[in-house]
Amino acid sequence: MLIRSFPAGAFGTNCYAVASGPGQECVVVDPGMDAVEPLAQMLADDGLKPVAVVLTHGHLDHTFSVLPVCDGYDIPAYLHPDDLGMIADPVRWHGPQLAPLITGLRLPDPSDIKTLDDGAVLSLAGVDLTVRHAPGHTQGSVMFSIDLGEAPGLLAGDVLFAGSVGRVDLPGGSWDAMLTSLRDVVLPLDDETIVLPGHGPATTIGRERATNPYLAEAAQAPKGRGL
Repeated sequence: MLIRSFPAGAFGTNCYAVASGPGQECVVVDPGMDAVEPLAQMLADDGLKPVAVVLTHGHLDHTFSVLPVCDGYDIPAYLHPDDLGMIADPVRWHGPQLAPLITGLRLPDPSDIKTLDDGAVLSLAGVDLTVRHAPGHTQGSVMFSIDLGEAPGLLAGDVLFAGSVGRVDLPGGSWDAMLTSLRDVVLPLDDETIVLPGHGPATTIGRERATNPYLAEAAQAPKGRGL
């Protein structure tokens, strides 16, 4: 498995390319702000050809460049249906502090986006990505489980970070839903799982289980809380 990444734009969103090896087809994950040129360079460095864009959620720092990337390579994008509203009406879902970013922004028509279903396995570019719906940061937040060969992998988006979790104070966010996702989707994963987050450095489930205070809180959350 080959995984390449770079931090895109002012928010430092991790944009990933996932492939079976150099010179192969690949999947692009979360092309955020100012991602077009560095993504093109990263793909060229390993001779990768993108076949799809998959989005962990609908926030602009993860979707800003999805239209030029999809148009430039003539490839589809995938997003959970609960976040399609962020593409259709970004002003409503991002809050006033992000309004300057939205001015003049072009996003794809939601009808052109393929939807992600919880538990579905996307077989793209020789890679299997298992969709794990994990709302809380947004209603349609997902993570993708992948087999890295030496260990399981998790493209975690903004659900789980090294030492932290995604914010829940923007429209569509919910701390109760986040606790439920952490308890029911994240905590059951193997300790060896390598977490590739939407921001910041990689970590492992075992490290976060031992040190992340939000996972400790989620472990104590009673059943029935959240969704």
